[in-house]
Amino acid sequence: MATIKTKAVVLGGVNIKEKDKLVDLFTLEEGRMTVSMKGVRGEKAKLKMAKEPFCFGEFVIEKGSGSGVVTQVEIIDNFYDLTKDLDKFYEGCAILDLARAVANESDPRIFIELLQALKTLCYENVRKYYVFDKFLLKITEILGFSFDKTNCESCKANLNLAYFDLNKGCLVCPNCKTENSIKVGKDTLKALQILSETDYDKLASLTLAVTSEKEVLKILALNLEWRVGVRVLKIK
Repeated sequence: MATIKTKAVVLGGVNIKEKDKLVDLFTLEEGRMTVSMKGVRGEKAKLKMAKEPFCFGEFVIEKGSGSGVVTQVEIIDNFYDLTKDLDKFYEGCAILDLARAVANESDPRIFIELLQALKTLCYENVRKYYVFDKFLLKITEILGFSFDKTNCESCKANLNLAYFDLNKGCLVCPNCKTENSIKVGKDTLKALQILSETDYDKLASLTLAVTSEKEVLKILALNLEWRVGVRVLKIK
């Protein structure tokens, strides 16, 4: 039986037996892992806080023939304040869901983005959706599907009026749009440009046009769904 020590974020889990839990981890070194945590649902359990979603720590795992067993955890941050704000909690859950969908293989870049997103959401006063939008943009970039926010992908014309081509995953001008292109408002185009250029630690300073907030999220979510088949949100 091998023992590994890895930094990880708890993505979720399922209760089993009387006091055990199967926990879904996103680890820095090995990507996504399902591990068992024994007795953690007991009232006086030593590791009971380490089983909760958002918990970030250094996990010691005994790996055998089945799922690994967590024997020790040093909690670094549990992002507890996310549970005090319903909007932040739901946005945080959406971030974990997206990480779960794309973290099957080890990629330290996704792990770092996840930590940056959770830290910003938890400790900064950022408007609703902005952190998730930034996380979506970064994940799309890491997966190799970034797109030009300034010029038409087809003819390279400067984008004054823009459409998002779902087939190609890019912004195009009115002359290059296809039947699977959706119109992008001017405020939304500007918001995409600003979000792309703004680091997590500067998101709290942003106030984007209200008309752009939901449309940015819709475009980014649809783009990822079309590229890799990941359903991010049910968007009306």
